[in-house]
Amino acid sequence: MTGQIGKRHTVNPWFPGTEPRASGFRLFCFPYAGGSGAIYRGWQRFLPGVAEVVPVEIPGRGGRRTEPAFRRFAGLIPELAHAVRPFLSAEFAFYGHSMGAVIAFELARELRRRGIGQPRHLFVSGRQAPQLSDIDPITYNLPEPEFIAELRRLNGTPQEVLDHAELMELMLPILRADFELIQTYDYTDGAPLECPIDVYGGAEDHEVPRDVLAGWREQTSAAFALHILPGDHFFIRSSQNQLLQMVASELLKIKEYHSAER
Repeated sequence: MTGQIGKRHTVNPWFPGTEPRASGFRLFCFPYAGGSGAIYRGWQRFLPGVAEVVPVEIPGRGGRRTEPAFRRFAGLIPELAHAVRPFLSAEFAFYGHSMGAVIAFELARELRRRGIGQPRHLFVSGRQAPQLSDIDPITYNLPEPEFIAELRRLNGTPQEVLDHAELMELMLPILRADFELIQTYDYTDGAPLECPIDVYGGAEDHEVPRDVLAGWREQTSAAFALHILPGDHFFIRSSQNQLLQMVASELLKIKEYHSAER
């Protein structure tokens, strides 16, 4: 999974372009189903001097498209926790959207179990609280026409991709794997995290309404905030500027607080 190139830093495919054990504040960003770390690459220009954005690349996509995708959290989270440890600076936070929200949450809990520490802040969006039962039907194993119809309904896959047979042939296996990963997620009770949690939702996201977002409050013993932004489930694209202004504001508060402590 890792390798040495001369005397250079270890190359880790989970965090392409990121050096291990660097100082400064890092924001690790986890993709939604079917997405790659590339969806967060433009975020750095919105957070100059605030945090180093670290897009997380999960097997099966991007530069790791030839690797088998994870289909169960029981396999994904321990491997991710092992991979991320050398990349955790003294100050770090997690952001995850939809499937990525659950990955970020479970990774934070796994790091706590290992005694490694918790993120300074957890940002999650477009996903119901993990302890709530998922009443949506299982779709990852639908016949192809029905599965594609479901993708159209969710409005997360670009129309030009849906209409392109060859692209869909490449995308369907990873989308099915990701849907299986999140649709088979099994929450286990645990103590709330000690880090603050900010939750974001789309005003027109009827799949993830305010009441199921509010349930995240139970997952922290620290501060909690819920924000509703314009847009549907993929408001992180349509309301990106507003979202990142809010994330940057919270990160600056963390930096100012810990600077005052020193």
